[in-house]
Amino acid sequence: MTQPNVLVEVHDGIGTITLNRPDTRNALSVELRAELATAVLRMRDDDSVKALILTGAGGAFCSGGDVIQMVQSSESGLPWRERIRALHRWFPELVNMQKPVIAAVDGPAFGAGFSLALAADFILATERARFCSVFGRIGLVPDLGAMQLLPRIVGQQRAKELVFTARTVGAREARELGIVYDIVADADALKASAQALASRFLHASTAAIGMAKTIMNQAFELDARAMSELEAYAQTVCRGSEYHQQAVQRFKDKQPLAFDWDRGA
Repeated sequence: MTQPNVLVEVHDGIGTITLNRPDTRNALSVELRAELATAVLRMRDDDSVKALILTGAGGAFCSGGDVIQMVQSSESGLPWRERIRALHRWFPELVNMQKPVIAAVDGPAFGAGFSLALAADFILATERARFCSVFGRIGLVPDLGAMQLLPRIVGQQRAKELVFTARTVGAREARELGIVYDIVADADALKASAQALASRFLHASTAAIGMAKTIMNQAFELDARAMSELEAYAQTVCRGSEYHQQAVQRFKDKQPLAFDWDRGA
């Protein structure tokens, strides 16, 4: 029986999407991209999912586009443009998902795989994780949103350096650049750490996180006035939410809040 290219699991409020082509280091074949699109939309629409983990099977996160399929394809010109545009019918749903997204990276995150990791709110990496905007090595430009996402994280000058040189960045340098949130020892620790981080958000207000994320994702496009208007709107909506009302009541009753990062709740 053929194994699915993407594995999807929901357990105790945590969703997990696993790229499952370990023989190709989870390269983004046409089939995998289609399954990934479906998985992302499923996680977006599942209200039971409070946080999402995105990872890869077999000691790799994602090696990028499937070069073999590219070579074998006869598409060029407008059909190829449409193929790239099709990616952006689901990829923004991952970037702007209204819940925390954690990329758990072991091994290579190259090309579009790097872009995929950058879509997450937090990147956890093993010591052997490697990141590379590899496109320049074969005369291409970064795709899957990398030219927007990478400068936001590392700044314009450093992003240009990583794109122009197409050099590989190890886990420790990636953390220094602000790409990686934390480094763990190995694959077992990576899975446990991703689960632990995701579980910290189970009692948070998904609505408040989602609205804050949406607004912050617009911070480089909108001016201060537009941002302040979005802030006022979001705060008004959150203030009327059941979650906020219950939190205020807990505060009045001198009861612990349901969500308190400092005390591990």
